[in-house]
Amino acid sequence: MPHYTGPLLTRPLLDQLQAALKKGASHASASFDLGRSEDNVILSNDGWQWRGQHYPWPAKLKDRTIYYWDGDEFSAASRFGSGLYKLVPTDWGVPTFEIDGIKMLVSAQVSPMDDARRKVALVEPRGKQVLDTCGGMGYFAACCLDDGVAGMHSFEKSTEVLWLRTLNPWSPDPEATYAQGRLNLKQGDVSQEIEHLADASMDAVLHDPPRFGIAGELYSQVFYDQLARVLRNGGRLFHYTGSPNKLTSGRDVPREVATRLQKAGFKAELALDGVLATRR
Repeated sequence: MPHYTGPLLTRPLLDQLQAALKKGASHASASFDLGRSEDNVILSNDGWQWRGQHYPWPAKLKDRTIYYWDGDEFSAASRFGSGLYKLVPTDWGVPTFEIDGIKMLVSAQVSPMDDARRKVALVEPRGKQVLDTCGGMGYFAACCLDDGVAGMHSFEKSTEVLWLRTLNPWSPDPEATYAQGRLNLKQGDVSQEIEHLADASMDAVLHDPPRFGIAGELYSQVFYDQLARVLRNGGRLFHYTGSPNKLTSGRDVPREVATRLQKAGFKAELALDGVLATRR
């Protein structure tokens, strides 16, 4: 699916442009790709011009919403599927996303990309074949590509998430020159797709599943046995678990995960907000 190349708007950005026009400015400099770069635009009463194309001023935009040009108007980067999937701006530029209002990535204290980078560093992807079980916005993949991964094998079950990725300039494009063919992104359920991967074909695994209540199969002993099968001896796995409240849930999910991974043939320890394991 080709990536969107038009401008992205948020309410603060629209306010910035209209404030400049109100002050009499005919030009302004701003970012239309969520902080990746800056461009000059020409301002006028009936709209603004960016990269040679004229865009009308949109109606009032909502907070916490990213808008893209759909060819007729600026539409919210959201789509209904099994729930409402929405790309959401952050103070860091790098967006998070929500499903039915539940935030899927950390963004309050750290950029989602920086959070991904510190987790990726645990598996040391340079020169390796890496399995990315639940691709999401692709931030694990982006960090692995930056770190010189040999090959990234990424699965994402949700077509809505894959669509949001095409709008997100921070999500890596498998067809882009910088990817050099190293990112193989496939729509599919990794709990099923993993059965088609060869034994010991992966050097490292990054596993960032939805919470247990949504995707319990990705926390199962059966799935962990499959991870052990496809990972070579000595290979590393980082498994995101988050930090569920034991007092309200009555469960210690990270400890449960570590125990199951050990049973599957891993040496496991708690690390960051998950479990770091090494195939024995």
